[in-house]
Amino acid sequence: MSDLVPGSGGVDAGPDYGGVHGDIVALLEAARHAAARSVNALMTASYWEIGRRMVEFEQAGQERAAYGQAVLKRLSVDLTQRFGRGFSERNLEQMRLFYLAWPPERISQTPSAKSAPTRISQTVSRESSVPSVPGVPIRTSAALSTLAQAFPLPWSAYVRLLSLKSEAARAFYETEALRCGWSVRQLDRQVNSQFYERIALSRNKAAMLQKAEAAGPGDAVTPEQALKDPFVLEFLNLKDEYSESDLEEALIQHLADFLLELGDDFAFVGRQRRLRLDDSWFRVDLLFFHRGLKCLLVIDLKIGKFSHADAGQMHMYLNYAREHWTKPGENPPVGLVLCTSKGHNEAHYALEGLPNKVMAAEYQTVLPDAKLLEAELDKTRRELEARRIGRDDAAGGQ
Repeated sequence: MSDLVPGSGGVDAGPDYGGVHGDIVALLEAARHAAARSVNALMTASYWEIGRRMVEFEQAGQERAAYGQAVLKRLSVDLTQRFGRGFSERNLEQMRLFYLAWPPERISQTPSAKSAPTRISQTVSRESSVPSVPGVPIRTSAALSTLAQAFPLPWSAYVRLLSLKSEAARAFYETEALRCGWSVRQLDRQVNSQFYERIALSRNKAAMLQKAEAAGPGDAVTPEQALKDPFVLEFLNLKDEYSESDLEEALIQHLADFLLELGDDFAFVGRQRRLRLDDSWFRVDLLFFHRGLKCLLVIDLKIGKFSHADAGQMHMYLNYAREHWTKPGENPPVGLVLCTSKGHNEAHYALEGLPNKVMAAEYQTVLPDAKLLEAELDKTRRELEARRIGRDDAAGGQ
């Protein structure tokens, strides 16, 4: 029986189509994974080089070392202005620490570096530069690509390893991540479970190491997820918008449109706004400014029932927004958690803990009625689900 071309109305593709199709799919999947790895490796190599330049600047003399922090602040402002986000003082400090934790003599001992020791050793010990700006040499793209071979893990993994105080533990997790092919999620889980400390006490280390090779549910990272990593988005200066599901994306978009239709008091600020706390990333679904209340409205959408964890997370968002996003003269931000699941809807204003109780009461009076939001959310979800079922039925009938 011959194969039929999908979506071609049943056109006979011949007996060899399956093989050709499978080869092309495998090729494209491999190319996408390679592209994600390449971006991460080049980004990591670039950050290592930035860290090196900062360290070498400080080591040029006591005078420079004394005002190194001031230089870091100025670099943060200038680089952010030219290249966008990703060059905060914290990020630059991490690049500096990255170079110190992975000095040239150490990266020449990595498995990838050992496969091409001469080229990588020359790259990390010698300037191969082109004077694109008078008096300021930069590495050629070829040299940067060579250096990238020394960093097989994604930058997110090195950031996680930097949080470890023990150099021995850092080296252990780096080795195991490479040996087992751990994703950043697996690495994070192993660190949080104190795998290094547990294996040191274990009598059967081989069995533990073998068990650690197995990936858990949700550990696999697709090329899309790898390229949507916050660090990659910042490095490429791309918008940091993404959706965890089509349903959530549609609900967020509809909610934004709905609030804007309620009147001109709501001013749209952004969606999928990211914030970073320590080494973890979070995102706020929607951010509005209410002109009448003179405050930010932080909205978080949950596909599921409301829980105390959602309230705690919203308070964390509000504390961050008050410190980093609120401008002088504005009132404290207010949070709205919208939860949805079949048979259950709940809108919750995160008002507890606000310093001004009168203001909290005003928030409740001016902002949209919770029942109105619940009804609108439930209506939208049902329409989206009906639309999806219709598409599935139409596809099944072909």
